[in-house]
Amino acid sequence: MVKNLKFGIFDHMEFNQASLGALYEERLQMLEYADSAGFWCYHKAEHHFIPLDAAPSANVFLAAASQRTSSIRLGSLVYLLPFYNPIRLIEEICTLDHLCRGRLEVGVGKGISPAEHSLWGRDPEGARSRFEETFEILRLGLASETINHKGTEYHYDGLVVPHRPKQRPHPAIWYPGNFNYAGQHRLNTVVGGPADLVAQSIQSYKSLVANPIKDWNPGVTKPIIGATRHIYVAASREQARDRVIRAYPKYHQNLSTLFKKYDIPFANGDPSLGGNVELALSVGALIAGSPDDVADHIKDLVAKTSVDYLVLAFAWGDLLHQETMASMRLFVDEVMPRFKQ
Repeated sequence: MVKNLKFGIFDHMEFNQASLGALYEERLQMLEYADSAGFWCYHKAEHHFIPLDAAPSANVFLAAASQRTSSIRLGSLVYLLPFYNPIRLIEEICTLDHLCRGRLEVGVGKGISPAEHSLWGRDPEGARSRFEETFEILRLGLASETINHKGTEYHYDGLVVPHRPKQRPHPAIWYPGNFNYAGQHRLNTVVGGPADLVAQSIQSYKSLVANPIKDWNPGVTKPIIGATRHIYVAASREQARDRVIRAYPKYHQNLSTLFKKYDIPFANGDPSLGGNVELALSVGALIAGSPDDVADHIKDLVAKTSVDYLVLAFAWGDLLHQETMASMRLFVDEVMPRFKQ
């Protein structure tokens, strides 16, 4: 079994009964606890126009988090690059990397929701090309203060951006959702699903990383591929299962809002599996049980995949802050120690 398994946190930050100000404070308190408990990184998602994301500007929230934490790394998972002006994003990333004293991780993607692009006034069919151009400029601007680029949407002739990231040459870059693309370019990534699928993904990713097409993470010695799970820990298996039966469908409802409203199918399958709790448990998208149950799931996952980074979503659906914190404390006190030397 892998020793010193690293644990991270993934967060959509779904709307709940609290006011926005109260919700943000709850999350900052959660991050203070995660920081002291030894979690490696907090990864913030980005979505728009739906109750799945109450803090769609990751940089604004992470700037606040940078001042309330000291050790945990902080990052986007992901910046939806088609929605960004690349120069503004370069400036903000550099600023944020200094605010968090070199703890920033940068995740990028194009987004899974065509409706979000339409509501921004952009053609969803052009999302991939906008992503690729913005990503190219982002890499150029993080690596050098002078940008030369001639593309479809942006033209820069020797543009000087004096902001530089604290980490050199720049913070680590993540690309989830396609481990082949990530591996071919030495980008960090995360994958989900059953243990056998995670194992296949890790094996393929490591083969690609060993002989990449490009190295877009020159500052990263060993690229990371982690596994993701939603999680809820309670005193007993019965208590945990009773609670997620209500919480997981709510997570699905929040995630699928625009897909249902505009009758758009999920291109690569519904990440929330239609809110089906039993299906989510059976394929490993969700862990719900006692500390022993959770530890057994993780031991089995590690044994079958050799994964050394596990990214967990603790706050989701209609879970209250108090329930999230109780689940996290059980995990920290009774599960994490089993995976440390």
